[in-house]
Amino acid sequence: MRTAVYVDGFNLYYRALKRTSYRWVDLLALSQQMVRPVNKVVLIKYFTARVKSNAYKPDQHVRQDAYLRAIKAHIPCLQVYEGQFYQHKVRMPLAHPPASGPRTVEVIKSEEKGSDVNLAVHLVNDAWSNLFDVALVISNDSDLAEAVNLARSQGKPVGVVNPSASDKMCYELHRIASFKRRIEAKHLRRSQMPDPVRDATGGVIHKPVAW
Repeated sequence: MRTAVYVDGFNLYYRALKRTSYRWVDLLALSQQMVRPVNKVVLIKYFTARVKSNAYKPDQHVRQDAYLRAIKAHIPCLQVYEGQFYQHKVRMPLAHPPASGPRTVEVIKSEEKGSDVNLAVHLVNDAWSNLFDVALVISNDSDLAEAVNLARSQGKPVGVVNPSASDKMCYELHRIASFKRRIEAKHLRRSQMPDPVRDATGGVIHKPVAW
């Protein structure tokens, strides 16, 4: 059965990969573990946004770029779609303000825009276009529930993969999913890309040292 996978990149990273040694994850190998042997993953769409460097993580954009180049080179059926990452200053209240002094502080707020909308649109459009027999959504974002519902209304089973090994799947997705899966450490351990990955020109892409 033709299986298409829709990956919420930031949801996967923060719920399953951050602070682990498995960030060099092969999305095809991971996805194939989430479905039955009869399912053949023919399409993976990865939704993310380019992060920006800051004083605390000056090279995070370099690590992300290496990963994006690696998965594009290593997984022929993969497509990457990028939203936008915005940073701006906002004033926020202090949780425990001093008796005499400011009650607010200026902070840099980072917001990712577009990934969930892009994923939802692609999932529904691909269902209508009959690009898959079964879909798999890797996310625990409740905002995607209606897109899953619309794709299912086209007669397409849509499974949802909870990236977190410990948190419950949100009610909205749990209620509407055709089937449910959960990513555990064993799945990530079995789904690591080689280091280095070679691209089409013969160049090498190394796993970031910090990973």
